[in-house]
Amino acid sequence: MEHYHSAPVLITGGARRIGLALARSFLLRGIPAIIAYRSDCPALAELKGLGACCIQGDFSTHEGIYHFADQVRQATPKLRAVIHNASAWQAESPTVPPEQVMAAMLQIHVYTPYLLNLLLEPCMLGQGQGSADIIHLTDYVVEKGSDKHIAYAASKAALDNMTRSFARKLAPEVKVNAIAPALIIFNPDDDEAYRLQALAKSLMKVAPGENEVVNLVNYLLESRYITGRTHGVDGGRPLT
Repeated sequence: MEHYHSAPVLITGGARRIGLALARSFLLRGIPAIIAYRSDCPALAELKGLGACCIQGDFSTHEGIYHFADQVRQATPKLRAVIHNASAWQAESPTVPPEQVMAAMLQIHVYTPYLLNLLLEPCMLGQGQGSADIIHLTDYVVEKGSDKHIAYAASKAALDNMTRSFARKLAPEVKVNAIAPALIIFNPDDDEAYRLQALAKSLMKVAPGENEVVNLVNYLLESRYITGRTHGVDGGRPLT
């Protein structure tokens, strides 16, 4: 990547699934990375061995978000990119008050990226036109809603909208885009019946793996021009 420089890429939720794949991709190419993680997990030892700066972040409170941003600023004066991958998939439930579900979804999908974008803005400016990036990981349900994950879908829709607002605010120095995945990988405990049902909802009929997202992130970071857009990685699922 010809115009990468020494400033690190920050990845929230960087020790699991798509976030882990992104972290590995950067680190194995010699691109420094800061990994935000919620709790200890086996992948952290691997990431630290590859040279990652791993910072525990409690995004469940505003104070935790501010504290995390302070730690990032202490670790580096500049950031090449911020990739908001931290997420939670909480359904409405008769055992949990609905206002708690909505508050939890807004906290991780709206307040966390909103505050971090503002708090870390100085780390992204001053590097040249289109030389820094913010990427929001949203969801294909932004387009169609979800009857079982109403608060989740609404919070991801708010994050999708913030993509345009931050693109306007931070141009031309920082490009801001969203990536909206559908099925990317299965969980190890997903049974065969579920897998077949999930695959049938996609036009492409495959779970493509994390590299589909990694490749798109690399494309967006290479660009000097693309900003304020949502990029689907969904196998045509909204069309079914």
